[in-house]
Amino acid sequence: MEFLILVFITSFFVVLLSTPSLIKVAILKRLFDAPGDTRKLHTRMIPTIGGIMIFAGTVFSYSLWFPSQQIHDGIQLFNAVNDYRFILSTLLVMFFVGVKDDIIGTAPVKKLVAHVMVGMVLVLMADIRIVSMHGIFGIHVLPYWASVFLSLFTYIVVVNAFNLIDGVDGLAGGVGFIASSAFGGWFAFAGDYAMAALAIALSGSLLAFLCFNFSPAKIFMGDSGSLTIGLIISILAIKLISYDVSAIHNGFVLNVSKPIFTMAVLVYPLIDTLRIFIYRAVQGVSPFSADRNHLHHRLIDIGCSHKQAVLVIYAFNLIMIALTVSLAAISLNANYSLLIVATTALFIAQIPFFIKKKKNRVPAENE
Repeated sequence: MEFLILVFITSFFVVLLSTPSLIKVAILKRLFDAPGDTRKLHTRMIPTIGGIMIFAGTVFSYSLWFPSQQIHDGIQLFNAVNDYRFILSTLLVMFFVGVKDDIIGTAPVKKLVAHVMVGMVLVLMADIRIVSMHGIFGIHVLPYWASVFLSLFTYIVVVNAFNLIDGVDGLAGGVGFIASSAFGGWFAFAGDYAMAALAIALSGSLLAFLCFNFSPAKIFMGDSGSLTIGLIISILAIKLISYDVSAIHNGFVLNVSKPIFTMAVLVYPLIDTLRIFIYRAVQGVSPFSADRNHLHHRLIDIGCSHKQAVLVIYAFNLIMIALTVSLAAISLNANYSLLIVATTALFIAQIPFFIKKKKNRVPAENE
């Protein structure tokens, strides 16, 4: 397990030492995100191609320290190498889709087509899919067609969720760091060093990137970054949900409900995406249209600074993960755990809206 420290350090320093040069190149080539749009929160020109370093740091570290020496079982090593092939291939596709969007723009429909194609490669060719709900709603093993549909839907939702929350300095990077660290810890405890290395490589890259992306940001990750993060996180999430723990003796891995733990780790992107899609559907506008109705926008509207807004969201994410682990420690039924976690998350997510309504009501009453 010690080699995971090398994975983290490598990706961290690749991004930390290379990003300043990338910022200079972006300034020279005028690869900026200009202010002016009402939904944009920055007031100056900021480079938008930071995802290049997230991708490079993660792939370099993961490839350099790929744990073939730590995997002694022939079948496990074959599966890990097979996963590596498909993960790297699909990452390249999503990365270049993001780079194109950052530089010249890409129509939402074309990006969606790319998401579906990448998802089908991972589900049908790599066979990385959700095969069981582990008793949630009384559902255990899924039929093949349901497994394929649910897995493809999960890929598309998670990738787009990270793309949508990239609206405040440090938000997508910080949430991605929390998620990749949590998944990396789980896989490390489970003894799956290949997946743990992928997660830890991403967390190292994101922590270094946050040094330049936390408010006030010197560079944005752009779609090349958010799509890379979203794809890796979606792969980790599905691999975790489908992981066979029959040969594992670690109490944490065995006790925690894998689907609920995954949802808790991804609580903010999932809740914000679900809420924004429902809101846009009710308003009769495209679910891919841009607006200022995200939860992070609401936190800023009620008086939070960029730093305060992202720190509140980080805390929310960590609280939900801690709650899930606590419920697992007392061996609570999976359905009851899901009810408690979902209710708590939805309640906390509504607090900014209650505060905003109260603030709007006070001036009206004074008039």
